[in-house]
Amino acid sequence: MAEEQNDIRSIVQSVIEEFVKSEQRKVEPAYKTELMEERKRRESLEQRVNELVAENQRTRAQAEETERSAAIRAELQRLGVSKVDLAYKAVKDDIYRSEDGRLLAQGGSEIRDYLTHFVTENPELLPARLTGGSGASAGQRTAQGEVKVDMDRIRPGMSAEEMERVRQEIARVASQTLRGV
Repeated sequence: MAEEQNDIRSIVQSVIEEFVKSEQRKVEPAYKTELMEERKRRESLEQRVNELVAENQRTRAQAEETERSAAIRAELQRLGVSKVDLAYKAVKDDIYRSEDGRLLAQGGSEIRDYLTHFVTENPELLPARLTGGSGASAGQRTAQGEVKVDMDRIRPGMSAEEMERVRQEIARVASQTLRGV
């Protein structure tokens, strides 16, 4: 009887072990699937964090470049440069930001000193000087045979000849304005 109990006990024990093993085999794929999903989520989040870090670096670089550009343009305007865009294009590559955050030019000189030197070497960037002595101005010359147009006479139903004269006068005034005459 003791032997029978041991046989029954060993049979029950082996059945329980077999049951536990089969349950573990059923549960393991669920754990593995869950682990795989967690790994995918983690990798996805890491990728998103890396994308955000890269985007942040790009944004900071763009903001720094914008600030650098604005500082250069403001200094050029302060120096009285009339052709700021042209001057900016000429000097933008010579100016950089130092480790301590200051804007420096080639050779380590300050931006203000560098731009002052640049403007004195390139006076064509400054506004044109007035010509003529003792305050006399040359005045505007008008072409011979040119007839001024009275704005009050412009109306619908004008003759073609009169309309053409108005157009020519408007074009002349516009071109003088654009040239700064």
